[in-house]
Amino acid sequence: MEIVILAVVIAVVALGTIGGLIIGSRRKKPLPPPPPTTPDITAPPAEPRVGEEAGTPRDEPRRTIEEVDLPGAPAEPGTQAPPAVEAAPEVEVPEPAAGRLVRLRTRLSRSQNALGKGLLALLSREHLDEDTWEEIEDTLLTADVGVQPTQELVERLRERVKVLGTRTPDELRTLLREELLTLLVPEFDRAVNTDSGLDTPGIVMVVGVNGTGKTTTTGKLARVLVADGKHVLLGAADTFRAAAADQLQTWGDRVGARTVRGPEGGDPASIAFDAVKEGIQTGADVVLIDTAGRLHTKTGLMDELGKVKRVIEKHAPLDEVLLVLDATTGQNGLVQARVFAEVVDITGIVLTKLDGTAKGGIVIAVQRELGVPVKLVGLGEGADDLAPFEPEAFVDALIGE
Repeated sequence: MEIVILAVVIAVVALGTIGGLIIGSRRKKPLPPPPPTTPDITAPPAEPRVGEEAGTPRDEPRRTIEEVDLPGAPAEPGTQAPPAVEAAPEVEVPEPAAGRLVRLRTRLSRSQNALGKGLLALLSREHLDEDTWEEIEDTLLTADVGVQPTQELVERLRERVKVLGTRTPDELRTLLREELLTLLVPEFDRAVNTDSGLDTPGIVMVVGVNGTGKTTTTGKLARVLVADGKHVLLGAADTFRAAAADQLQTWGDRVGARTVRGPEGGDPASIAFDAVKEGIQTGADVVLIDTAGRLHTKTGLMDELGKVKRVIEKHAPLDEVLLVLDATTGQNGLVQARVFAEVVDITGIVLTKLDGTAKGGIVIAVQRELGVPVKLVGLGEGADDLAPFEPEAFVDALIGE
């Protein structure tokens, strides 16, 4: 029994000694140093230098985060960001309108095969019998000259060839030129009336069916007038066709002409009214009103066109109403012209697309139908391809020189 008690005592003493040694060794182990109050920030290395600037990098001044302007940071109170300045569109200088038709004669001459050269070939035959005169008549009708003008021209040609005995190509060309000029009525006043007799701008309204090129013609006409030194204001009264106002404004911006416009689908009469009003207030020389294209068979749309005209005339009378016709439509264009003339007083005609595919005789037919002159012709897609109509240059291009 005593031996057991002694063994227990020895075990307890041994455990206590081992525990004390372990605790003592832990107390003697050094603790890690406390972190510094201000961390040291290592600056990034300076950018490498090359050539003569190569050398030992040196310390460079650096800004704190408070001194750096962050993107999108709110501006300080009392300061305003400078407004963004948009670059003004470059204003073009159109070429003078005088003599354009002569310069564009090569394009116009593409129409001569159907009319001028065909007639000269027939007239140059050795025997001008009835069959030949019928072919001459068919050539004129095919070229859209019209029935009555064709009959008049053939009768005069037959009489003059018989009486004068004209046979040489030069004599026939001279004879044909004179007769065609007579049909074109060279004594017509073909100037576009842009000068008002009152203290108001000249007011020009452009009308026509869909797809004839009214908006483009209005923009090109603005270029012609600006080239003549006029201060032009445009009225975008075509509110039905998508982007028509944008198209007209683009034309105006190119020559420095302001465009008055309204919401898409708005009342065209009110926009025309506002355009004329602003033109009077700003002292413009000419106000050009572009109207929406409308089918001549739609009575409601034609009545609306008459309303636009009446509203404009509350400010001042219209000085010019230009009807734009597609020269390639031929005799169908005469039907359109007749209906438009009944609704608004047409004072002048613009024939577009007169290059290449047009047959040329439509100029004679439409003048005879309406009793008003062709004043402008479009001979291409270029900005300056709208030209004042010159009968002599037109006939020379048809029959060649």
